[in-house]
Amino acid sequence: MFGKNLFLAICAVIAGFVVPFTMPNYVLYLINLSAIATIGAIGLNILTGYTGLIAIGHGAFLGVGAYTAAILYTKAGVPFWLTLPAAGLMTAFVGVFFGTPSLRLRGFYLAMATLAAQVLLEYLFKNWESLTNGVSGIPISPPSFLGMTLQGDRKFYFLTVGLAILGLLISRNLFRTDTGRAFIGIRDRDIAANIVGINIFKYKLISFAISSFYAGIAGALLGYYMTIINAEGYGLSVSIDYVAMIIIGGLGTIWGAALGAGFVVLFPEMVDHGIQILARYVPLEYTFAAFRQLIFGLLIIFFLLFEPRGLSAILGRMLQKIKPKLKN
Repeated sequence: MFGKNLFLAICAVIAGFVVPFTMPNYVLYLINLSAIATIGAIGLNILTGYTGLIAIGHGAFLGVGAYTAAILYTKAGVPFWLTLPAAGLMTAFVGVFFGTPSLRLRGFYLAMATLAAQVLLEYLFKNWESLTNGVSGIPISPPSFLGMTLQGDRKFYFLTVGLAILGLLISRNLFRTDTGRAFIGIRDRDIAANIVGINIFKYKLISFAISSFYAGIAGALLGYYMTIINAEGYGLSVSIDYVAMIIIGGLGTIWGAALGAGFVVLFPEMVDHGIQILARYVPLEYTFAAFRQLIFGLLIIFFLLFEPRGLSAILGRMLQKIKPKLKN
């Protein structure tokens, strides 16, 4: 069994190195966006899927990470490789700042508190012009790392995919620790967890900090990749997209973040191509946004009602059916 797993791991690594040299730039662009979204979705899944805290302000926390990295890199001259952890730490601090008063709340009230954080941070992004350049945003030149300029989809591929895999592995190991088990206990039975000695408020705050750290890293990577930081890129719609990622991918599942992120990134492309085909026969050129939101909403309702564990559960069942056939 160990030899088979090692063989599969080696094949996956080889395939990962082959992809950027065989795929067109557009495919690499989508992979990079999916990898960055995966990092952010892991953070939200830790908070919502594993700890049971509903949050609707994740997009703004990505913005905190993006602006932190951009300001440090362009205005303070901090090396690129230091701006990433700095962005994560700053976002974790901001997450704890907003989390401290709001974590006394539950359910709908907690969601509204995180929505208030989203609105306030968006306002700061747009109006604190001396720091953020307001609506003009902050342009970023391609960063350098180990003597190599990270410019282009292929070079970013190794960074984004590598960090996404690292993020998945860290989150997987997190839930083998006492901290991770405390998160799950709070989600499932917070009163019982409190009775057995788990400090509910402490672990909720830790969850908020870890979630925000992931968001900060994702926001910084997205800013470097897109070469400009603008408040419009971190609005409420981005927060809704991240909620959709973890619901469609699978709440409280390790691989749900990656599956949901990939789906949400690719979904608009699939809808766009579908509309282009239908537009040959029906005038649909102005209905892309409406179609996207309609199908998006229906998918979220479907997964909430019929498959709460999302794509990860569907994929798991498919693999269970395939394994006996592979053995034969």
